[in-house]
Amino acid sequence: MFGRNQAIVVAMIALGALAATGRATIGQTVPDYAAIVAAPDRSEADRETDKRRDPVQLLAFTGVKPGMKVLDLGAAAGYSTELLARVVGPSGVVYATDSPAVVERVKDRFAARAAAPAMQNVSRLVRSYDDPLPAEIGDLDLITFFFFYHDTTYMDVDRDKMNRALYAALKPGGLLVIADHSARPGDGATVGKTFHRIEESTLRKEVEAAGFVFVEEGGFLRHPEDPRDVAIFKPKVPVDEFILKFRKPG
Repeated sequence: MFGRNQAIVVAMIALGALAATGRATIGQTVPDYAAIVAAPDRSEADRETDKRRDPVQLLAFTGVKPGMKVLDLGAAAGYSTELLARVVGPSGVVYATDSPAVVERVKDRFAARAAAPAMQNVSRLVRSYDDPLPAEIGDLDLITFFFFYHDTTYMDVDRDKMNRALYAALKPGGLLVIADHSARPGDGATVGKTFHRIEESTLRKEVEAAGFVFVEEGGFLRHPEDPRDVAIFKPKVPVDEFILKFRKPG
C-alpha cells in the first residue's frame, strides 16, 4: 500500500499527464494553415495571389476550423472560398454569395474552380448582398468579407440591412472578419468606385451599428508607405489594407 507521500507523487504525475494530454488535444484542433496553403493541387494563379494576400496569416486570423459553417460574402472567383473549404473539410460547409451581376462576370472561373475536389463542400448562392442567405440558413460560425465591402458603397446595396443580415446569420459568439483596401482619413465611403477603397473608421462604424463588437485588427497587410490617393490597380507601392475582426455577442 502506498504511503501518503507516494500517493501525492502518483497523483501529481497523473495530473501532469492529464494536463499534457489536454494541451495536445487543444493543439490538434488548430489546423496547419501553412500545409493547407502549400497543398500541391492548388493552382499557380492562386499561388501568385498568395504573394499579396498572405493567406496563412489571414486564415489563422479568422480562426476557421474543420467542421465550421462559413459564409464567404463577395466570393467572386472563389480564391478565399477554396481556402476556407479546404480548412472546414467535408464535415463543414462554405456558402459563397454574390449578386447575379458578379456571378455572371466570374462564372467561368468559378465553375472551373468548383470542379476541384476541394470545393465539394461549397454551395454557390446568387443573391443580393443585403440579403445574402436564404431564411433557412443560419447559426453560422464565421463570415468572411474580403476586399469587397468597398464595392457595396457604389452598388444598389442597403449596407445597414446587409450588416444586420450578417449579424442575424451568425450564432452567438460567431465572428465576422472583413479585409479591405484602406482609404485616407476623411474619404469615408466616397472613393469605393474611383479608388476601390474605404476608410477603416467608416466601415467599423457601420458594422458596429448592427450590433457587432470589435475584437481586434490584423496588421499584417499594412503598408504605411501607400499614399492611398490612387486606385488599387497596378499601384506604385503595395496597397495599405486593414483586417478587422468582429464578434456577435453571446
